[in-house]
Amino acid sequence: MVRYAEPGTAHWVESGGGPLVAVPEAVLPFWTGADGEEAASDYDRACEVDDSVGLLPVGDGAALVLGDEPAATAYLPEHRTLVRWVAADTEDDLLARVPAALETADWEPGVHWRVPGPVLLFDAAWPGSRSAGTDHLRLTLPPGPYTVHAAQVRPGPETWLTLVRLSEAS
Repeated sequence: MVRYAEPGTAHWVESGGGPLVAVPEAVLPFWTGADGEEAASDYDRACEVDDSVGLLPVGDGAALVLGDEPAATAYLPEHRTLVRWVAADTEDDLLARVPAALETADWEPGVHWRVPGPVLLFDAAWPGSRSAGTDHLRLTLPPGPYTVHAAQVRPGPETWLTLVRLSEAS
């Protein structure tokens, strides 16, 4: 797979061309990826998400689908935000613009996601049982309800990114 994000400060996860998905570890065995035996696999269902974020039922939980485009994605725990690299000259330039982007973002309507604990972010085509052997990222999130909002931001003339903020809901 061609990597577009440069290795550096953040751990970037990329897909082979489809969406990324964040699946709670508790329901990973139920995510079948593109290997599903149903008429529409979990991967097919993820590809049908038209918005920047969406939820799909998995086992007795839900997976968060990062739709729109297959952008390299990193998690910044200090902002509890996923950063999707759409365009930037360097990782340093992109990451330096995140704080300003968070302040000026025009957030889309959110989805409500109940998280039972840590989640794995990986290419939606992979089955959950094999996700740890792929390009993935583990997000250590406290269990509970979250509101997930996305925003597409252009914080510089040559810098575009999508932010996906995970806010604890009450």
